Amino acid sequence: MVSQESARRGAAMAMAVMAWIVAIPLLGAATGMRTFTPMAVICWFAYTGYLPVDGWASWTAKLATAVVFTVLAVSELVADKMPRIPDRTSPGPLMARILLGGLAGGIVAASLNGSEFEGVILGVGGALVGAFGGYLIRREIVMRSGSKDWPVAVAEDLVTVGFAVLALGIVTG
Repeated sequence: MVSQESARRGAAMAMAVMAWIVAIPLLGAATGMRTFTPMAVICWFAYTGYLPVDGWASWTAKLATAVVFTVLAVSELVADKMPRIPDRTSPGPLMARILLGGLAGGIVAASLNGSEFEGVILGVGGALVGAFGGYLIRREIVMRSGSKDWPVAVAEDLVTVGFAVLALGIVTG
């Protein structure tokens, strides 16, 4: 017979593994799709106390930080619809996604009392998958459906927010 304590520890371990294997790369993938949206979600979770952050990551729990990243995220969502904005896979935007994907992974890993280095690696990997995968999927949907890019971009915005909230929901239990 399994004791309640043993079952509770098993459930906690399963959530921790899910946070590492699913949530951090998913947050990275969301960063690959939209650079600032996952950081805005992280900051709001930290500010409201749902994501425990301290030490080097405590800056994410400040209201000003959440507001700044939210303004950046909304600006990016609007700018993404403009025809002159470079592709996310061009060097500048891709580097921003890699850096913020790694930062997001490190912050979440720190909140889980885990290795920030491993969190950075998982976040960067997710960001690369999100940037290239998101670009290819969006392009393919537009080509096959014959629709304009704008409605597909809005759907991608919603998926990005959903991924970020889902990932932080997994992390915070």
